Amino acid sequence: MQPPAGPVLDASALLAYLRDEPGGSIVDAALVAGAVINVVNYAEVLARLAANGQDPASADRGMRDSGLTGDLLQVVPVTQDDAIVIARLRVSTRSLGLSLGDRCCLATGLRMGRPILTSDRAWAQLTIGASIQLIRP
Repeated sequence: MQPPAGPVLDASALLAYLRDEPGGSIVDAALVAGAVINVVNYAEVLARLAANGQDPASADRGMRDSGLTGDLLQVVPVTQDDAIVIARLRVSTRSLGLSLGDRCCLATGLRMGRPILTSDRAWAQLTIGASIQLIRP
């Protein structure tokens, strides 16, 4: 039996779930389906939580202890091959204002052949060969 192959989450998607924001229920379903997040985007989530007063180590431990990361959500590496894709995406995504973290997410989705969940509406304009799914209308 193959393990579930859910979507790749960007930081905004996981934050929507954690904060019980609109779109969080879509992320909840993605977690059940076997979602992943790359380590760069996970670091972005921890940084945003830290900006709101949470200790990043405590937030990470809480997500691990609750089974969110490790069970429902796998944190995957960014690879050397991803670095090439990330660099190539710089030109085609620059006009949309995508960050390095955004391009890391896109590269992960392209490498894994999985859809990508985000709340960033600008991503809907991308034509890079990845399936982009917005979690909010």
